[in-house]
Amino acid sequence: MKIVQLKDGLATLNKGVTKLKKILEGFPEPSFTTEEYINTYTAVYNLCSQHYPYNYSQDVYDKYLDIFKDYIDLWVLPSLNQRHDEFMLRELEKRWLNHKIMMRWLSRFFEYLDRYFVTQNSLSSLNKAGLICFRDMVYEEVKFKARDAVITLINKEREGEQIDRALLKNIIDVIIRVGMGKNESYEKDFEAFMLDNSSSYYSRKASNWIAEDSCPDYMLKAEECLKKEKERVSHYLHSSTEVKLLEKVQNELLAAHHSQLLEKEHSGCRVLLEDGKVEDLSRMFRLFSKIPQGLEPVADIFKKHIMCEGTALIQQAEDIAAASKAKNLGGPEQAFVQKVIELHDKYMKYVNDCFTNHTLFHKALKVGFEVVCNKNVSGSPSAELLASFCNNILTKGVSNLTDEAYEETVDKAVKLLSYISEKDLFAEFCRKKLSRRLLFDKSAGDDHERLILTKLKQQCGAQFTSKMEGMVTDMTLAKEKQNEFVEYLKVSGVVHPGIDLNVTVLTTGFWPTYKSSDLNLPPEMVKCVEVFKTFYETNTKKRKLTWNYSLGNCIITGRFDRKTIELNVLTFQAAALLLFNTADKLSYLEVQAQLHLSDDDLVRVLHSLSCAKYKILKKTPSSDTVSSTDYFEFNSKFTDKMRKIRIPLPPVDERRKTVEDVDKDRRYAVDASLVRIMKSRKVLGHQQLVTECVEQMSRMFKPDFKLIKRRIEDLIARDYLERDKENPNMFKYVA
Repeated sequence: MKIVQLKDGLATLNKGVTKLKKILEGFPEPSFTTEEYINTYTAVYNLCSQHYPYNYSQDVYDKYLDIFKDYIDLWVLPSLNQRHDEFMLRELEKRWLNHKIMMRWLSRFFEYLDRYFVTQNSLSSLNKAGLICFRDMVYEEVKFKARDAVITLINKEREGEQIDRALLKNIIDVIIRVGMGKNESYEKDFEAFMLDNSSSYYSRKASNWIAEDSCPDYMLKAEECLKKEKERVSHYLHSSTEVKLLEKVQNELLAAHHSQLLEKEHSGCRVLLEDGKVEDLSRMFRLFSKIPQGLEPVADIFKKHIMCEGTALIQQAEDIAAASKAKNLGGPEQAFVQKVIELHDKYMKYVNDCFTNHTLFHKALKVGFEVVCNKNVSGSPSAELLASFCNNILTKGVSNLTDEAYEETVDKAVKLLSYISEKDLFAEFCRKKLSRRLLFDKSAGDDHERLILTKLKQQCGAQFTSKMEGMVTDMTLAKEKQNEFVEYLKVSGVVHPGIDLNVTVLTTGFWPTYKSSDLNLPPEMVKCVEVFKTFYETNTKKRKLTWNYSLGNCIITGRFDRKTIELNVLTFQAAALLLFNTADKLSYLEVQAQLHLSDDDLVRVLHSLSCAKYKILKKTPSSDTVSSTDYFEFNSKFTDKMRKIRIPLPPVDERRKTVEDVDKDRRYAVDASLVRIMKSRKVLGHQQLVTECVEQMSRMFKPDFKLIKRRIEDLIARDYLERDKENPNMFKYVA
């Protein structure tokens, strides 16, 4: 095979390279023919495939590099140095495209060299060597000018000008490609400067906007800027830049001005909450969720706003209560609780819709409503107000809600209960109001009663509702027992008592404790009681009946001069009125002697019959109060337009009694908790014992530290606990 000398081989190679350069520079040069391509490839092959000393592979490799260097020196750098700004970028784009074409053609010409010599000698591949030439000779020469030109175009686009995004994408591609698969050049030579420039740009913009724009307008601009920056990354910047760039923009537009923005006088967060600007609040959440701790001040304002709105409702309710008291119009609990429910619905909707159920805002809502729902209104604890509200919607004839509306209202009322700390007080008020509804047939129905008990059980546990469920069940059983009594009277041959008697038999443990009375019943009533006792004892041997006359009611006929009127009265009132069937006039002391009532009960009874709206009895001397020196006689002249009237007793303030009962129960509960803790721990410090006790009791109420301290001392006195002799703050369980 004929030896090809280096000089001859390079001469053939130069012909092909020269033709390639002319084509790249736009000279009127025809494309490569197959023969020209084969000749050029063969020249390289021959020079690199001959045996030593005629193997010129190293010389050919050097020639490959020289081709790039000569072309860059002669054509590329002069054309780049003549241009500036965007024109320089366009020239760089063109030269980069030409360089890639040149690498592609030369890699074909020099393929044999790349296949063997480069691999065997661990040299840079031809493509890599071509990239290195461009990087070292072109990129390093123009990188600062190119960077500044790109940043200038980006800022123009930010100002609303149209720019060539494809040009920027290609320039960024150059910067990335010269990094040889790494982002080091991109990050060091371009990204860092672009991010700093972005910070400065948006810092200037933010300073102007915060002074001129309202909070909603500012947020609109900020959101639009973030959207545009995200699009910018997708169009021509590297994807790794997105997080860094958005962080810079968020920091300058939001983090740097968050306090000033949220607290703007006429358009800040509080104003948006007051005006119900749902869209603006949603935008605020989206924006501030992107910066570290950005949502915390928003949630804090949300919480304080709820407290402020709730406090305003409380003040409004107290004003209404004061006016109602002056006009004898009744309590404000129904309207107040309804407004609190509406307030909760409103801000729960904000949490769901505007704040996407974020835990921070659920917590703010919870804390805010805990403050609102644990304040007294006109001296009434919130637990009592909520219990009264529930009582109203469950009382027959008071609420006209449909089944769906009733269930929805119950759900919302029970939700409010979760914010009330004194759940045990609520339960006690509920129990007492439930007892009156059931005993006086005021309940809207068993289904409604059981529905609210189910909701309460889900919220607070089975123990919370066990007694109330027992009360509802008791009433069902009592009706069955009454039916059995009616059948007993029909078939047993017992002499009918002459009065329609309805007895409600209840289980003592389920029902509230009521004041017992040794009322001396009239003979007519005594006969009824004896008949029922006989019936009950024949059916139940091991249970004892205890009669509570304070809860009974009677319908008696009053024969007055003008007409006969049916009087719906309580048992105490009926017993007092029946005395006047055999006496024309009785003194206070005579009535008391015959009835065996306490002064408090007797005063209320006689006042309702002689001093209130319906004056069935005439009192001497005439006055609005009852005293032990008064005399009473039947008022035969009494009349009324109605044929049936109900005469209630003067109301008794049961709140104090209920609170006292709950306080007593709390003492027992704290005692049980302390003993339970100490029994399991044996030895425990004072602070830890108090903390664990508070944690156990917090589901039903928040015990006062003084109460816990008193209960500890009481348990020590009763030999349940003892102090450590060496450390008085340590307690031991006494087994």
